[in-house]
Amino acid sequence: MRRLLFWVLLAGVLFAQELHITQKQADYIAKKVWLNEGMGKDKYLIWWNKGEDFASLGIGHFIWFPKGHTERFREVFPMVVAFMEKKHVKMPKWLNHNTDFPWQTKKEFFAAKKAKSQKYRELFNFLNRTRSVQAEFMADRMMQALPQILDTIDDPKRAVEVKRRFNHILYKKDGSVDERGLYILIDYTNFKGEGTLKSERYHGQGWGLLQVLEHMDMKNPNKYKAFADSAKAMLDRRIRNSPPERGEKRWRSGWGWRLKTYYQ
Repeated sequence: MRRLLFWVLLAGVLFAQELHITQKQADYIAKKVWLNEGMGKDKYLIWWNKGEDFASLGIGHFIWFPKGHTERFREVFPMVVAFMEKKHVKMPKWLNHNTDFPWQTKKEFFAAKKAKSQKYRELFNFLNRTRSVQAEFMADRMMQALPQILDTIDDPKRAVEVKRRFNHILYKKDGSVDERGLYILIDYTNFKGEGTLKSERYHGQGWGLLQVLEHMDMKNPNKYKAFADSAKAMLDRRIRNSPPERGEKRWRSGWGWRLKTYYQ
């Protein structure tokens, strides 16, 4: 069985070891994330959400901007493509990590989708056949999240505590990988980012993995529920801080449903 190998080389971690993710685990995580992002429906494999100025692609609904577009959120799809380029994955000839989203407006995109244009079909087929590799990318991004987070923390004591909480979710008490914890960290990192990008904040307050780890109640014996409760608090804060014209309240129930998969 093909294995996805990721190194955890972090100073002072609770369990310094190689992290092995089997193909079965990767497929499981890909399926779970895709149910969260697109309800498992093919029509959402390339989509443009209401109220957003960018498209979302793949099982992780990775953000991809049209040419010249600027946004506060991290553009992830080019990172996915760059990851695939390194793995020599076959992709449409016109696509590389510097390519902009092919359609400039939402109207243009849905017209191409309805007509099933050649470029749309090529992009859809590419995303459909590389679901496993997309899962690899998400796992790789999750494993890089902690070093990125720690680089942004000046206080050594705070950094140690964040590492402890990350590992509390990722590992069982015996040091083996906790599969549910692995899913939680991969899904939330893909869902709302690392929490390190200053532009991904409202009124200076973020909602990414960093903020969730910092606000976890470590006294809660159910670590999955503790993470989900913290994530809910951070997302509720995001909605309160968000510009009213974005109408982010409409996402609350969907976000809540997603977080319940962390502990139910």
